[in-house]
Amino acid sequence: MSTSAPARTILITGCSSGIGLCVAHGLKARGWRVFASARKTADVTRLQQDGLEALQLDLANSLSIHAAMDEVLHRSGGTLDALFNNGAYGQPGAVEDLSRATLREQFETNLFGTHELTCRAIAVMRRQGHGRIIHNSSVLGLVALPFRGAYNASKFALEGLTDTLRLELHGSNIHVSLVEPGPILSRFRANAMIKYRQNIDAEASHFRATYKRMENRLTKEGPAAPFTLPPEAVLARVIHALESPRPRARYYVTFPTYLFGALKRLLPTRGLDWVLRRVSRGENK
Repeated sequence: MSTSAPARTILITGCSSGIGLCVAHGLKARGWRVFASARKTADVTRLQQDGLEALQLDLANSLSIHAAMDEVLHRSGGTLDALFNNGAYGQPGAVEDLSRATLREQFETNLFGTHELTCRAIAVMRRQGHGRIIHNSSVLGLVALPFRGAYNASKFALEGLTDTLRLELHGSNIHVSLVEPGPILSRFRANAMIKYRQNIDAEASHFRATYKRMENRLTKEGPAAPFTLPPEAVLARVIHALESPRPRARYYVTFPTYLFGALKRLLPTRGLDWVLRRVSRGENK
């Protein structure tokens, strides 16, 4: 009597909404065993009610990271085929208005927690002899825009760490890919607005007039940027990175990512800066 092969397993961070939620459901529909994680207990409960195998994972908390990975390995019998590091948030604010604590908080989630979780996954993947790791970066891991310094820095750092990791894992049968989305329909702006209110003193800033316009963008209903795509566009890239025999190192998603990726290669720094300033002024009208 033949038995079917066990489903491939993947752990996904940041599944409360947007990209993470879409990818979790999309991969489950393709036969993957998905461990969907979220930071808040209420979101974990909702994911479970939606039929997903969910657990709590806070990237800013080492104990939470290791407890979640221990639980995944317990449920899976000690294996993990893939990790999709999607959990992150954006901290708005001019660089001069970012406190050390605010910048550290951004890196705890967007870089340090992701790194810690990735290292746990690599240990498992080395033992089993294979694995796929996907980091969800951003167009702002390629180019910088004003008033996003904390997020820019965290994604630039993630890309540097990932490029290094890819070189170090060569020949291990563990493949590492970056996804660089650009504007995607999600709760990203709503969550960024919360962090802006918590950590930026707009009235005391040199940029208080700009902040007023930025607030309008962050609270605007519907897509705030041209060429915004649904999260299914990211799902398509994740599927290729997971299932292709030759996954790419980088996956661009939206037109702005393709555009800025090309402009960064073609333009001198002064010219690219001019374009990026114009884009930012257009956003914060």
